[in-house]
Amino acid sequence: MIQRFIELGEGYSDIYELIEIGKANGGRVARLLALHTTMYEKKLTSLLVVLHPTDPGNFQPLYMCREGIPNPNFTPNKRFELFRELALQLGKDIIELNVKPSTAFSEKELYFQYLTGILRMNRYLPPLS
Repeated sequence: MIQRFIELGEGYSDIYELIEIGKANGGRVARLLALHTTMYEKKLTSLLVVLHPTDPGNFQPLYMCREGIPNPNFTPNKRFELFRELALQLGKDIIELNVKPSTAFSEKELYFQYLTGILRMNRYLPPLS
């Protein structure tokens, strides 16, 4: 199985694309995730829409808006409310986790490997087959 993070941006106007991906692929949405972090003394959140793997091909995309949305637990905001509305429409819970910021890693790929490990360890992503 190939699992890949597809970064759309930081959650400004691209949050609308993330929402549309979730709506358009409602039957394929496996999970909705909110990854909370602290970066440069700011409380931020990354939002993810994780789809079920394709068949055939066994490709699992993880669409992401990375670290650009204020953490809704500290600063309520419209962008997170839109994500919450998507969760309600799809009948899904938003899984919230605290993670290290991407700036803690020298390369973005190392950050994505770190996230993949956390998500697999918590069984939010299936293991490689």
